[in-house]
Amino acid sequence: MAKAKPYDRQPSVRWLIRRDMPEVMEIENRSFEFPWAEEDFLIALRQRNVIGVVYESHNDLIHGFMLYELHENRLRVLNLAVAPEVRRTGVGRAIVQRLLDRLEPQKRTCIEAAVRETNVDAQMFLSTFGFRAETLLKRHYEDTSEDGILFRYTLPAGKENVMIDGGNRISQYFE
Repeated sequence: MAKAKPYDRQPSVRWLIRRDMPEVMEIENRSFEFPWAEEDFLIALRQRNVIGVVYESHNDLIHGFMLYELHENRLRVLNLAVAPEVRRTGVGRAIVQRLLDRLEPQKRTCIEAAVRETNVDAQMFLSTFGFRAETLLKRHYEDTSEDGILFRYTLPAGKENVMIDGGNRISQYFE
């Protein structure tokens, strides 16, 4: 039987591991005007309720990442970004689908994400998945005192998994 070549693998969303950090930091620094430092990632990931995932291409390159918090009845996006050169190719969609797949009718039924008021692209991106703007977060971002908008997705009654067709931090262009 022939051994599968690396490019025969399908892209995947998998757990973030320590050796992914250089690529994650590169994407972070290229995606945000006020990027997190590596120490910010490590502090977040040391928390028992914080999960990190990466989108890995068929040739083992990291194209995007997300950190989110698990709470008793909700998930909260802390940070989400996709490398600029692969935005609008489905990477962001795959990462968000991973999060939507974590919702459960009797347990965690919603996802929250804070988005900068000026980040209209992120707002539009989340809206395509059914996220709705719920609350204005006055002076939410310490680096600029900019307001944020809390977006929330709520699992529809009777739905177990949501399929997509077609943080506090979310990069300007995701897919």
